[in-house]
Amino acid sequence: MRLAHFENPTPIQKVSIPIALKGRDLMACAQTGSGKTAAFLFPMISMIIHDYFNLPPRNPSRKVSPECLILAPTRELAIQIHQQARKFTYRSHIKTVVVYGGADLRTQAYELDRGCNILVATPGRLLDMTDRGKLSLAQVKYLCIDEADRMLDMGFEPQIRKIVDELPGVEHRQTMMFSATFPREIQKLAEDFLKEYVFLRVGRVGSTTDYITQKVMYVEDMHKKDRLIDLLDSTDGLTLVFVETKRLADHLEEFLYNQNFSVISIHGDRSQKERESALEAFRSGQCRILVATDVAARGLDVRDVKHVVNYDLPHDINDYVHRIGRTGRCGTTGTATAFFNEKNKNLARDLVELMEESGQNVESFLHDYANPQPFQRNNRGKRGGGRGGGGGRWTRDGGGYGGGRGGGRPDYNSGFGGSRHGTQSFTVNGSHGGSGNFERSHHSEPAHAFHASNENEGGADSWW
Repeated sequence: MRLAHFENPTPIQKVSIPIALKGRDLMACAQTGSGKTAAFLFPMISMIIHDYFNLPPRNPSRKVSPECLILAPTRELAIQIHQQARKFTYRSHIKTVVVYGGADLRTQAYELDRGCNILVATPGRLLDMTDRGKLSLAQVKYLCIDEADRMLDMGFEPQIRKIVDELPGVEHRQTMMFSATFPREIQKLAEDFLKEYVFLRVGRVGSTTDYITQKVMYVEDMHKKDRLIDLLDSTDGLTLVFVETKRLADHLEEFLYNQNFSVISIHGDRSQKERESALEAFRSGQCRILVATDVAARGLDVRDVKHVVNYDLPHDINDYVHRIGRTGRCGTTGTATAFFNEKNKNLARDLVELMEESGQNVESFLHDYANPQPFQRNNRGKRGGGRGGGGGRWTRDGGGYGGGRGGGRPDYNSGFGGSRHGTQSFTVNGSHGGSGNFERSHHSEPAHAFHASNENEGGADSWW
């Protein structure tokens, strides 16, 4: 932890880690960027170390059987959880392996054969491995389902249930589920997979962190490129731009590239190698702008993203929350800007409620769209003038940094129902530096749950 520069736990880590170390099942709802990954990895690693001397030596002739299984909805998220697990298990005997679709199965099977304590997997590839007899899930003692709501959105529920059927029973394993939202489908999943679980909520379920400054601008489609350039010219650091279609992602990347911005794009039609290359170029700062479809909305964990731009707004407010959650992570600050016009009017009311809840400034035009009255707006003139400059940049064939904006693109070849097993529910409120207040929850909660304010820095550890 010292080598990884972990000094102070986040609110969800303060509360969830002691719960997990006591052996309790956990259903946790927290805002994106709240430190969920470390919240479930630290207890798992601690328990593996504790169990190490009680485990029989591995028989090489038997199937690989990990002690910990972490399920993730996307390969990007699986890879990033695996990277965090490797970092936290540095210089230890613990072996972590990741398996996901789109990569060579034989290479992943070879890594499994070398031994595995913590397995991070996407559901489809995991079932492929078990069906081929490459591993057994019979010895799994700790299960974590990350971004459970996204799992269901992507239609993974049948695969998840099939995987859980291959695990030891609910009485013989510890299970943790993490989700940004807690709809009825997730409640049902918790009832089926968890026993006497503790429900933990950090902040309002489905809300955003106060560390993100949100701005909504009225921009007609024809003027979006010009407004985007204005934003990029005034922004330092990494910027993530979300668009609606794969075609627009490619088009916008080409446009920005021709404007001498260091830019790369990512979407579902890219190969796994291209996607990993693009994410690494963005993470390292080689390309400071990433244009993405929703394929990167979940699982993209880059600490230094300063600005998220919703060039195209999503249709659902939860998708908006997940997108802007790529900035303002783990106590850092960030900005989220959205381009809004007539096409997005159905999202206006939810945007106003979300922004007002987190103390954001809401433009008058957005209030007008959120209310039933007709809205009259002025036409925005398209800005004129050319754009000079230039300078060196990365090219598809190689090259280096030069003048102008610098950089470029790298070569692509480089109401809760509770649980049938019983639940617990508590509410914790607090503020920066203050002591937390402990109160029982009586409204639409499982029988026993914790609610931790995302601002509660000073009081979370006093409840134990």
